[in-house]
Amino acid sequence: MSNPRTVPFVDEKGTRRKMTLRLDAKIAIPIFEQIRAQISVMIAVGYLLPNCRLPTIRELADELEIAPGTVARSYTELERDGLIHGKGRRGTFVANEPPHSEALQERRLRLQEATLRFVYELRQLGISAEEAHAALNENFKSAENHETLNVEDH
Repeated sequence: MSNPRTVPFVDEKGTRRKMTLRLDAKIAIPIFEQIRAQISVMIAVGYLLPNCRLPTIRELADELEIAPGTVARSYTELERDGLIHGKGRRGTFVANEPPHSEALQERRLRLQEATLRFVYELRQLGISAEEAHAALNENFKSAENHETLNVEDH
């Protein structure tokens, strides 16, 4: 079972993406803990962002070919740690403010720095806020379309 498994999930924008989980039944670490640890790392590094919808317990168990109770225990541990939260029939989501998430704090700082550079450059060019918003939205859409296509290709 040490082969990597690609599992679909829905990101915070509603786009279907994939995450890779590697499980090894031959090592001493229980499968539920391997799942918990890998999802925890994906949250910490910002691959799974706040409001990403995780696969249901049954979906993940089917994809990984393991018992649903194993996935349920992983999700219970992640929820206890404040990394995810269940919303009943709506699903299980990455928490808005996962504890100890330096990645989110770092992202906020980098966003602030990048937007300041962007604003200064645009002001030097004499670009209005409206023109900047339009260009930014257009480029975001283009980049998202390109990223979505690349993710689906793999």
